[in-house]
Amino acid sequence: MKNHRLCLIVAVWGVAMRVHAQDFVLHAYADERLVAAPDDTSWTRGGYGKTRYGGNQTQLHFGGAAVYGAAQITPELLALAQLQYQASGHSGFSLLEGWMRYRPVSTTPWRWSVRAGAFFPPVSMENDGVGWTSPWTLSSSAINTWVGEELRAVGGEFVLERRGEINSWDLRASLFRRDDPAGTVLAERGWSIGDLVSGIGSRLREPDAAVRDEGGTPPRYYDPFRTIGASHWGDYVALSWHAPSETRVSLLHYDNHADPGASAPYAGGDEQSAWRTRFWSLGARTDTGAVTWIAQAMDGDTTVEPLEGRYRRTHYRAAFVLVGWNRGAWRPAVRLEHFNTRKPPGDPDGQQGEHGNAVTAALNWRPRDYLRLTAELLHIDSTSTLPVEYGLPGHVVDTQVQLSMRVLY
Repeated sequence: MKNHRLCLIVAVWGVAMRVHAQDFVLHAYADERLVAAPDDTSWTRGGYGKTRYGGNQTQLHFGGAAVYGAAQITPELLALAQLQYQASGHSGFSLLEGWMRYRPVSTTPWRWSVRAGAFFPPVSMENDGVGWTSPWTLSSSAINTWVGEELRAVGGEFVLERRGEINSWDLRASLFRRDDPAGTVLAERGWSIGDLVSGIGSRLREPDAAVRDEGGTPPRYYDPFRTIGASHWGDYVALSWHAPSETRVSLLHYDNHADPGASAPYAGGDEQSAWRTRFWSLGARTDTGAVTWIAQAMDGDTTVEPLEGRYRRTHYRAAFVLVGWNRGAWRPAVRLEHFNTRKPPGDPDGQQGEHGNAVTAALNWRPRDYLRLTAELLHIDSTSTLPVEYGLPGHVVDTQVQLSMRVLY
């Protein structure tokens, strides 16, 4: 109910902003798809499957819907909000982001701005569509699947820009809260590849096998956006360079500064731990004629000190390269990626971890401005020690095929 009230408040606020704004932009989409799913149980159903869908079934699914609204209230003040609806996984209505930005009008090469609210850290190089979706594929990369699930900044951001005739730079620095559980997914179930994005108030499902092993009864969920333990602020700093032909290079460092020894009760009376999560992300994109190139790499670690008092650390890495055709109604794209996690020597849990590779091939067709048809093939080959602990296969090859019809506004 709280989540529905929040969405209603944002919707009313959006209408009010439209009435008073100098300029208002509204976009939306709804997605229906036919999916041929692999055998393994998806992470959305409490399994260790790497894809959004599982169970070896071919059937229709509602892929989701989202609304994006931005109001230029004054020349200096911008308000933005994104809402989504999901019928499975992160079910129901939720707020993806909502923030206000103040940016004074500048007549010099230098410009600054501040924004406050809930927003995505500027990690992604591929997800810039309505509802934090990708214009190239249905499934996001492993990096951006995790970002969409567990990373959200609730706080403020300062931006300093230097605009040149050819090149420009911008420096972003943020202080935020309510992201202490970030890293849980990577440590407890590993990387995954899909297009489910958590909204404020969403709940993520823990692996059923791990819950049973702890003596619990699945399904068990946790809140990915909360502050746990003593008051503190996380931060990120990002430096980006922009050039012609949509060229951009971005370097970011993120640290949620969570207390790895802190925990707090949540649904069912279980304890939810804070995870100290840090990473570096380096991304680049450019156009060479009709071809768009996107590459990104991430390297980091997450640490927790559970109730038994033993630190557990997980190192994680992922990287991908995407190539897409950016002209005309037909837009094919191919993405290659690698991902892995590992425990350091001497970790109480032993030498656990995973490694895997994935290939995503998508063909998009836009016969009308309001219609996008997409066929996507996702193939993942991965090996993990996590499911082996519970008597499940460690080496898994998943292939998922999706046919999507997305109506856009």
